[in-house]
Parts: sequence; structure tokens; C-alpha cells
Amino acid sequence: MSDVDLERLAAAVGEALLARGLMLATAESCTGGWVARALTAIAGSSGWFERGFVTYSNAAKQEMLGVGGDTLATHGAVSEATAREMAAGALTHSHAAVALAITGIAGPTGGSPAKPVGTVCFAWSLGGAGVHAETRCFSGDREAIRRQSVAHALARLLALLQDAA
Repeated sequence: MSDVDLERLAAAVGEALLARGLMLATAESCTGGWVARALTAIAGSSGWFERGFVTYSNAAKQEMLGVGGDTLATHGAVSEATAREMAAGALTHSHAAVALAITGIAGPTGGSPAKPVGTVCFAWSLGGAGVHAETRCFSGDREAIRRQSVAHALARLLALLQDAA
């Protein structure tokens, strides 16, 4: 997905949030704030983007988002359980009603047979509509994996917002 395509997708997410009167918070690990960057590149994003958390280390996930030490020990940082807790923490520690979270292994190192490079876990929380989580495995180099993660996070959020309407 090109930068222009990401910008269009981010703008569509912003329009959907604005139309519903909702604010968004992001909780990112492997993408390092790229989702927040894409969203805040859109003029007027202060009307629907509340804040972003970049929690790259486990300590940051625990301290800033309240991810449980037992969750990290049992499931690991790259897990749907951790992504769910990151999304919940983003809501708890913000004024947003919607959150998205991303945690994964962008490479080129850090993978394992169970969780190879390219494994990325996502969670989206739409307040009272519950939390949706999934794991995807992307291919390519570090840049490609991160770009695909940002695009997927935004596209899935847009779909969830449209379904909730």
C-alpha cells in the first residue's frame, strides 16, 4: 500500500469517527507510532484522534497501558491477549471511546517457530461493542511488515466502524 493509499484510508477512518462523534486512541508496539502518524497527517484530526501510546517494551506496556505481567509471562508480548489489554488500557488512560492496538515481530530478528517474523496481533475496542482481536502473518522486510500492519489496522477499524453504524 502506497503512502497515498494510507492517507486515503486514514482520512476515511477519520470521517467515520467524526460522523459518529467518536475519539480514537492508539496503542502501538512494532509499528512505533506509524498509525498515529498516518492519522494525524490528516487535517482536522484533532476532532477525532485523542492520543497515541508507543509501548515498545514490556515495561512500557505494563506502566502506560496496564498490561498484566501474568499476561506477558503466559502469552508473550506478541499475542492477542496482550493486544486486547493494550486496547483496553488505551481506553482507560485516555478520553477516547475507540482504541486500536498492534503488537508484533517486524524483524529481521526476534521470530521463533511458534511466532515467526511477520506475526502481528491486533485488537480494536469500540467501547460498549466489545473487543475484536486477530493475528496476521505478513511477509517482506521490516518496512513491508510494518506498512502492512498499519494498513490492516486502519482497514479493519474502518470496517468495524461501518458495521457498528
